[in-house]
Amino acid sequence: MWRLKLRRWRWSQRTNLPGIMAKVWKTPLPSLGLPVEEVKFLVCDAEMSGLDPREAELLSLGWVRIEGLEIALGSAAHKLIRNQRSVGQSAAIHQLRDCELSGAEDVEEALNMLLEAATGCVLVFHNAALDTAFLDCAAKDVYGAPLLLPTIDTLLLEQKLLQRQERPVAQGDLRLGVCRERYGLTTHNAHNALGDAMATAELLLAHIAKRGKGLQLKDLS
Repeated sequence: MWRLKLRRWRWSQRTNLPGIMAKVWKTPLPSLGLPVEEVKFLVCDAEMSGLDPREAELLSLGWVRIEGLEIALGSAAHKLIRNQRSVGQSAAIHQLRDCELSGAEDVEEALNMLLEAATGCVLVFHNAALDTAFLDCAAKDVYGAPLLLPTIDTLLLEQKLLQRQERPVAQGDLRLGVCRERYGLTTHNAHNALGDAMATAELLLAHIAKRGKGLQLKDLS
């Protein structure tokens, strides 16, 4: 966590953080030695109009909290984000059309709600590099700084697990649905931000259960 603290300090020297970002950054970071059952996770997913954050846009965010290694269904949220350009052919993947997004939240409102939910939590994504690239780009535009929140990537957790088992990792083996199948979880074909967040939450809990008792937060980094 010291690297995260250092990056926050450096960014705080360059910009005056708005209230919500300042609140999140002032919240103490969880100890790496914290047992996983005591960690509050916020499992997130984003849908975008493309793969390049310099050209594409965030279109929706979904999240759900895990507390005490249980999914808190009442915390689930799905926010559509008003787009500035047409979603184009990406609608074939996420099923979001321009007409459905015209009256949606603007990106600042969606980020504010995400940050409120994320306060005191460790974020979880499947393929975190993609989602956080878009979130950090949007946060820089809105707040003047990237999110810089503690983050776990279930894709990387599964990759490391397969490597420890000396199993070859073939193309497609780390897709969310394929990872779930290895644990006997139901087939998952959703491209909906909340649906994918729920599926990732189930995958994280299955991964933790497979590795047995005594896991600490550092074991998921």
